[in-house]
Amino acid sequence: MSNTKIVYEKSKALEDVHLSYCPGCTHGVIHKLVAESLVELDILDRAVGISSVGCSALNYDFFTCDMQQAAHGRAPAVATGIKRFKPDSIVFTYQGDGDLGSIGIAEAIHAAHRGENMTIVFVNNAIYGMTGGQMAPTTLIGQKTTTSPEGRTEAQAGLPLRIAELMATIPGATYIERVSVHDPKHVMKAKKALKKAFEIQKNKQGFSLIEFISTCPVNWGMTPKKAVDWAVDNMIPYFPLGVYKDKLAGENK
Repeated sequence: MSNTKIVYEKSKALEDVHLSYCPGCTHGVIHKLVAESLVELDILDRAVGISSVGCSALNYDFFTCDMQQAAHGRAPAVATGIKRFKPDSIVFTYQGDGDLGSIGIAEAIHAAHRGENMTIVFVNNAIYGMTGGQMAPTTLIGQKTTTSPEGRTEAQAGLPLRIAELMATIPGATYIERVSVHDPKHVMKAKKALKKAFEIQKNKQGFSLIEFISTCPVNWGMTPKKAVDWAVDNMIPYFPLGVYKDKLAGENK
């Protein structure tokens, strides 16, 4: 009889397929946290995810829960329709900085303003990853991209958009937090924040958004290790981690 003990296995909320992300990209870590949270909160069987347009556009193949593809930027609008038709479902959108921060910013703002009982997973890697590395609303000053080859300037493009801070100003939002997955300690903190967001929805307490600081080694032109270091040294100082709004606890930065 074997004495082998299973101490870790892939979440049942993830399909047994290879992810489509580039080596070193932290989308995979974030997917793992979403999947584990759905299972641990016992909400997988009523979860509905909305796939946005971007690097995560194929994640309807990755999660085992029901998934719906949305047009570019329209994930919060699609989520609103699903949630209102099936109010007992657990609805989450999974969006990047182009999908949410640019073309879909109006949908996200108005979903929060209405206090829709949904969860947004927002992945901020400061660049348009899927389409070739163009400047995003979150691209940092001085950061070089295919459309800002000499670096973003405030005079030409304005300052990078801080989504968590923006969403925290909206009265209808319940819970807004920015997290990172650059090391195990912060991965655990990120999971705690994500589970809290899903719990808020489960308890019918309103709109939540968790912003993840992520990396894009390929479009940043870095190794995975250097990309993580760059995110810590450059992104987190401009996009500080923490809770930006917790209406239930009376907290607001």
